[in-house]
Amino acid sequence: MKILHLDNNHPLLLKMLNDSGFSNEENYKASKSEIEQIISNYDGIVIRSRFNIDKQFLDAAKNLKFIARVGAGLESIDTEYAENRGIKLIAAPEGNRNAVGEHALGMLLSLFNKLNKADREVKNGLWNRENNRGLELDGKTIGIIGYGNMGNAFAKKLRGFDCEVLCYDIKDNVGDENARQVSLKELQQKIDVLSLHTPWTPLTDKMVNSEFINSFLKPFWLINTARGKSVVTTDLVSALKSRKILGAGLDVLEFEKLSFETLFDSDNLPGSLKELFTMDNVILSPHVAGWTVESKEKLARVIAEKIITSFK
Repeated sequence: MKILHLDNNHPLLLKMLNDSGFSNEENYKASKSEIEQIISNYDGIVIRSRFNIDKQFLDAAKNLKFIARVGAGLESIDTEYAENRGIKLIAAPEGNRNAVGEHALGMLLSLFNKLNKADREVKNGLWNRENNRGLELDGKTIGIIGYGNMGNAFAKKLRGFDCEVLCYDIKDNVGDENARQVSLKELQQKIDVLSLHTPWTPLTDKMVNSEFINSFLKPFWLINTARGKSVVTTDLVSALKSRKILGAGLDVLEFEKLSFETLFDSDNLPGSLKELFTMDNVILSPHVAGWTVESKEKLARVIAEKIITSFK
């Protein structure tokens, strides 16, 4: 089988596939239209988020048997059309779930203890102990929306903090020893912290808006290591100002491009994003929650193993 690699990944991926007898070619610079001219020569493609795999692309890929995405989600692929064509879709949420769980926890602890603010102040010669008094996670109620690989990994990290963990998911019976599954209404009535671990779908697009935020009984802290377009930035900023949301840790932003490699669609920053940048109770990172040294290798290994298992 001939495999076309469209993004650079850990070298373990190519080695494992080569050792298993697959023919691998790399093309990291050609445009989508240029790839469409040659894609019929390949049985499989390996991609991260370089461009959309849409109907036009799939129609050109006449001999394609699989698409492997080195990551958790498949939202950049027209999955319905691909599956109708009999193309196998492969993802690797197992590869970076631990990294995401640790990153979400790190963001939460940093927010609770005002670490970014305190660090900046001390480096500027300020010694404000009372203004940087923190909160303890012990005894708080944490709500997780989306209890798949990522949500489960985050819940597992919380086990040592003696806090209650609730989860909500559109699937039934996903709760476990790390989190009790509840209705969305119960979650909204009880939680102190909300962490998002959902893929992008029409259901989660712009999910966290003013109506959603105001449906929570108590002011809460928000962690988003999932997808930026699930949170309406303007509504988030309003809620931060009104203290309905007490603070936010955001690894993803509404204005990211699909490739996740750059933030802005233009040189003009949206006003809501400018405001977000000025807030001491907001921590931002550049879509790196699942982007550790270890997860890069794990993702490669998982993808290679799935391809080998399916096609050898």
